Amino acid sequence: MRRGTGLHFAVVLAGFCLALSCLAHAQNNQQRRGRKYKAPPPSSTITVTVLKASNGKPIRNASVIFHPIQGDHDEGGMELKTDGDGKATIDVIPVGDTILLQIIAPGFQTYGGKYQVDKAEMAMTLRLNRPVAAYSIYKDHNSGSNDAQKSKDGNSDSKNSDPKK
Repeated sequence: MRRGTGLHFAVVLAGFCLALSCLAHAQNNQQRRGRKYKAPPPSSTITVTVLKASNGKPIRNASVIFHPIQGDHDEGGMELKTDGDGKATIDVIPVGDTILLQIIAPGFQTYGGKYQVDKAEMAMTLRLNRPVAAYSIYKDHNSGSNDAQKSKDGNSDSKNSDPKK
């Protein structure tokens, strides 16, 4: 019986030593990485609240588009939708970047603005207006002017006046 116990003890001791050597080797590998690890820059948490300009109520499902800019190059856009409270939050924009912010909501004027991300937390509240009538060349925009009335009547228009008079 002693022979089996000694052999059993030797196997357990060898397994324990093997486990310790594997653990020590794993710790050494974590200290020496194959490539250098560069920590990501600190990012900012940006909360955008989109409200109706007329009554201050939130606009739901408005598209909030972030365009981070590095130098003169647009790094691509990230689009979020506002929730029921009119809020959209993003936390991946690095501090120090410049962003172009665009808000598109059906039935409202599109908003665009340029912002410098200089804080770890930023909150913006934007109020969107309803669209106004488009400018048309077919409408008389000078109806209050006396000159426009005279040219319609032909009294002061030199092209329509009779040179024989």
